Amino acid sequence: QITYMPQQASSDAQLISLWLHGKAEATQRAYAADAERLFALVGKPLAQITLGDLQSFADAFADAKDKGKRSISAIKSLLSFGHKLGYFTFNVGAALKTPKLKDTLAERILSEQEVLTMIALTKKQRDRVLLTVLYASAGRVSEVCALSWRDVQANGESGQVTLFGKNDETRAVKLSKATYAELLKLKGKAALPTDAVFASQKGGHLDPSQVLRLVRAAAARAGISGNVSPHWLRHSHASHSLERGASIALVRDTLGHSSLAVTSRYTHAKPGDSSALHLAI
Repeated sequence: QITYMPQQASSDAQLISLWLHGKAEATQRAYAADAERLFALVGKPLAQITLGDLQSFADAFADAKDKGKRSISAIKSLLSFGHKLGYFTFNVGAALKTPKLKDTLAERILSEQEVLTMIALTKKQRDRVLLTVLYASAGRVSEVCALSWRDVQANGESGQVTLFGKNDETRAVKLSKATYAELLKLKGKAALPTDAVFASQKGGHLDPSQVLRLVRAAAARAGISGNVSPHWLRHSHASHSLERGASIALVRDTLGHSSLAVTSRYTHAKPGDSSALHLAI
């Protein structure tokens, strides 16, 4: 008996639409731009693209390797998706190597004193609690911005926040008693379960771009240089908790990493020991 497999996509545009479906808005915009960049370079349909075309696409990022790695990964994902759907008979993207970059994670980890200074010098209550929760929960900025009061629950002598984000995954993060108490101070008596925890002046949820500006302003007040972003607080949480004795498995679960290998980057970025400390100099 012959099994009929219906055609999943009839054009490159439809394939890309299926590929982008369900991804975060920012991811959709970035990936769609990557696909447009590829089409502009090769000037042919996806099914006619060769390995040479892909290598030329990769070579175009010689002076912007960070951006190139993300764009190349996106195109490889698109071609793999098309192959799985039967849109391509061969996945030419599998032969394209993703460039390896220098790991600069250590540059984006703040010291404990820097984090505490950022929080202490922030006078506006909402912004101070926002910085505290970003650091304490290790939440991604989109996850923390999306928090409603229904996501904040008591847990023993303290409480927790339930984060929902990347890959449509949900995780609960227990907060310290002090952090939970600070968070509850933001809740007015008339707050509804659906109200934003970190509300904008218009009453809705803060936008991640607004939070980026708040974090950079806090970093400037603390005398911290560099393009500090909310994600630096997530990196700092991971590094500091490991330094203070948290297990790597616990940190993995708190951050919502897919594997211990991802979390282990923090142990390599800020090692507690090295063979250099055992030399005579």
